[in-house]
Amino acid sequence: MSNVEMLLRLGLAAALGSVIGIERERLQWTAGLRTHMLVCVGATLFMLVSAFGFTDALGQAHVILDPSRVAAQVVSGIGFLGAGAILFRTEKIKGLTTAASLWTVAAVGLAVGGGLYLAAVGGAAIVFSILAGLKPIERRYWASRGGSTTFLMTIDREAASLALIQSELTTAGMSIRTVRIEPDAQPDEDVISVGVQSIARDKMLTTLERLRQSKGVRSVALS
Repeated sequence: MSNVEMLLRLGLAAALGSVIGIERERLQWTAGLRTHMLVCVGATLFMLVSAFGFTDALGQAHVILDPSRVAAQVVSGIGFLGAGAILFRTEKIKGLTTAASLWTVAAVGLAVGGGLYLAAVGGAAIVFSILAGLKPIERRYWASRGGSTTFLMTIDREAASLALIQSELTTAGMSIRTVRIEPDAQPDEDVISVGVQSIARDKMLTTLERLRQSKGVRSVALS
């Protein structure tokens, strides 16, 4: 392989990794543009070393090497980055998709390093379509399975109706999990924290607006 083609492969890996990384960067994940580019370029470099880095050694008598072993170590070794992208917060696991994208980007890099350009470009295009195209569909038609959202409301103690607040939430299809009421700094106000099962984002925002307009509710926010 010529030096020019080697550099072209590394450049293509950086470009394909950036396509996936931009989508993750848009959602402000820790593993974003630079991380995905580095993983893809690194995997490509490992593949180049695996395929072409031992040419001199293979020319020696009684020397037998398996170039695929380096690539196999990339597949298992990328797991430590994926584990670092997974977070456990408030009974919810976040980052699984980003961890999977890092693992897949490593595969794209190996494909580029092996000269499988069609597979690499096609794989990157499919991954980008999955990450960017399916997220709006998930938000629209499926609630976050097992997820929870908390409404934080400051209410007028005398004017607000807890029954009305409950009605607004249940009408939107939310299952109330926890309710906590605490006195606010103002003598006539209470702070209510209502934990509900997550639903589609558009319904959540509509409910937020309806609660904001309810009698006695002075402020409402999502947590």
